[in-house]
Amino acid sequence: MKPDITQPPQVDWLTGAFAQGHILRKTTRIADLAGVFACTDAWQNGDPQRPVYDVEILDGKTVEGSLFTGVTHLQPGKVGNEFFMTRGHFHARREQGEVYLGLRGTGLLLLQSENGKAWLESVNAGSVHVIPGFTAHRLINTGTEILSALAVWPTVAGHDYAALQQGFALRVTEVDGDILVREVQHG
Repeated sequence: MKPDITQPPQVDWLTGAFAQGHILRKTTRIADLAGVFACTDAWQNGDPQRPVYDVEILDGKTVEGSLFTGVTHLQPGKVGNEFFMTRGHFHARREQGEVYLGLRGTGLLLLQSENGKAWLESVNAGSVHVIPGFTAHRLINTGTEILSALAVWPTVAGHDYAALQQGFALRVTEVDGDILVREVQHG
């Protein structure tokens, strides 16, 4: 008997896009990122409809033990002198981790523990990032082309954006062609 072999979803390694499969897509625009960038004036003066990032997620069921797989495509650009970035989040179920795989472009992964300790990892094609539980995470595009990263996380993890209302403890900007990282004091 010949086995029934199905074709799984495919990732285009040049673009990072899913080539097939039942895919959910969402675009986040400048207007959707109120309070994310440090310079409110620059954010307000930006084109509210300009896409900042797109997310593609292979459709799956939210059940214990299952995984989501998605790709984030973060555009190059800045608001003021701050690089385009994703909103960033903790998981609603804090103990749930995540894995990122850099597909194309260059940037940073900003990580922050619940007690506010923050650190950065360089993201590029082939880089692997294991994000531990209890750790917020955000992608930042410091390059001139789209930064794409594939992510795998538990379907039950959820997202908690509210826990970061004051923002992350680090800001990444460009001044006179140099990438600068500065600490932000909250409270």
